[in-house]
Amino acid sequence: MNSHLQYQIALTLLPDIGAITAKKLVAYCGGVEAIFKESSRSLRKIPGISNRVINSIKNHQEMKLAEREVEFIIKNNIQAIFFLEDNYPNRLKHCADSPLLLYFKGNVNFNAQQVLSVVGTRQASEYGLEICENILSEFSGSDTLIVSGLAYGIDTCSHRAALKYHLPTVGVLGHGLDRIYPQQNKKYADQMQENGGILTEFRQGTIPDRVNFPQRNRIVAGMADATLVVESKKRGGSLITAHLAFDYNRDVLAIPGRPADINSIGCNYLIQKNIAQLINSADDIKKLLNWEKETVIGTTQKQLFVDLNDNERIILDNMEINKNNAIDTISIESGLSMSKTAAILLSLEFKGLVKTLPGKQYKLI
Repeated sequence: MNSHLQYQIALTLLPDIGAITAKKLVAYCGGVEAIFKESSRSLRKIPGISNRVINSIKNHQEMKLAEREVEFIIKNNIQAIFFLEDNYPNRLKHCADSPLLLYFKGNVNFNAQQVLSVVGTRQASEYGLEICENILSEFSGSDTLIVSGLAYGIDTCSHRAALKYHLPTVGVLGHGLDRIYPQQNKKYADQMQENGGILTEFRQGTIPDRVNFPQRNRIVAGMADATLVVESKKRGGSLITAHLAFDYNRDVLAIPGRPADINSIGCNYLIQKNIAQLINSADDIKKLLNWEKETVIGTTQKQLFVDLNDNERIILDNMEINKNNAIDTISIESGLSMSKTAAILLSLEFKGLVKTLPGKQYKLI
């Protein structure tokens, strides 16, 4: 039995504790196992920790549930990825409300150089399905990771196209890994595990209840450099995902449509409100995200600026992992003070390597 994993799972099962508070517990106590061994008196000193949570930690009820989950994970060859581990999706790690623990079946590099989430309505039109496949076909031959939700419509189309054009693809589920919903997509889920896989934060036995899907959508938005909305009605999960991506300071992209087309209302709204960039083709995406020049940015430009010092190189290397960065995140990851980081970012901006975005965000050019 993996006792360390058992403690990690038990932490996710504590009542009245979300991901943010759980991470606070880990930070205060110095580790997951230490939380369960800390005295009740010490736990009461941690802000936001109620007596109910402390009692749960001490009565070990969650530990018993976690033990059964570990058995399920081992039996089904599932990877459990804790938020502090290196193979946790780096882009998602930068989201404050990112899941504490992820369950994954498959084989993929979550931290690929290019990650695109694709979302859209379940009742997709022939036009929507066609343009979705056409756009993804233009990424054939690259290692671009395609992320979606394995739902009907545009989600299914994006996974199917990724498989067809040999792109790694991950389906983020709103339920446990003991089932696939919808069942008709099981054949795709099985194929995806060879180059990609299925991912969830929900443990076994969790049914595909509708309240789980908005929670699932934050993973879809947080894992990627950008979220592409192909078709969307006035309301729905696609718009939720787009707004989440926007709040995470990620690029949001949308395919425009005719004003009277019910499947284009959501996309047109996102474009009108300057939440999303208007996209007509894969070339639009590549130009907007600088993916056409990825190699040049990563190697040639650094060689051109031979006067880059060690600290400038450290910051550039860290920013390449996540295309949009908050200054405090850059400071933490580089190990430099905030004032030093700000001065270096200004220098890099003068050299044409970094662009300032609203909200003290920075982006590689």
